[in-house]
Amino acid sequence: MGRTALVTGGTRGIGRGIVERLKADGFKVAAGYAGNEEAAKACADELGIMVVKGNVGKFEDCVRAVQEVEAELGPVEVLINNAGITRDAMLHRMTPEQWNEVIYVNLASIFNMSRQVIEGMRERGFGRIINISSINGQKGQIGQTNYSAAKAGVIGFTKALAQETASKGITVNCVAPGYIDTEMVQAVPQKVMEAIVGAIPVGRLGTAAEIAACVAFLARDDASFITGTTLTVNGGQYIAG
Repeated sequence: MGRTALVTGGTRGIGRGIVERLKADGFKVAAGYAGNEEAAKACADELGIMVVKGNVGKFEDCVRAVQEVEAELGPVEVLINNAGITRDAMLHRMTPEQWNEVIYVNLASIFNMSRQVIEGMRERGFGRIINISSINGQKGQIGQTNYSAAKAGVIGFTKALAQETASKGITVNCVAPGYIDTEMVQAVPQKVMEAIVGAIPVGRLGTAAEIAACVAFLARDDASFITGTTLTVNGGQYIAG
């Protein structure tokens, strides 16, 4: 059997695309979810994978989730920190709740989940941690000070942890998607969507499968010389130096 991979936010959108790709590549996969039972059941039934419920913004939920996965599938060797939410508002109207919820789910979760697996990875001398950031964590976005701050923090976390673990056979990398054709993006008003697509040099939205392909590459055993990097996948909309 293949290695065990855990994907947070793995039952919908980009996360589900990652789960599908890793399962196809031979991984034993568990998908985390927060509360959409219908999507979780569909993912489990259609893909034949384990699903585990919890709020990644809460440390104790992450302890329990990883314990459940490892009890059923074995030690987590590949962790994909994908879970994320938006609570958009201009800063002068943003509430503490909107700020804190995004910071906890999008950034604190990276610590909460990585902390559960890092000791085992160090002991075994192998691990892959892949964090999903965003184009808006690289360039910023109006109405998303909370989201942009969290996703920029994910990149900083990635760079620091990569240096801590490089000698232990553990790579830590980041994928920063641009605008991807998911339920969240499909909910954007038509005029706004036209403006978004018009700003993408390749002339279209990305797909979850394209993000999943990048994650799958970084998760491979032979991607061992790549660590601390951010792979920008946005159709040329923002070209990071």
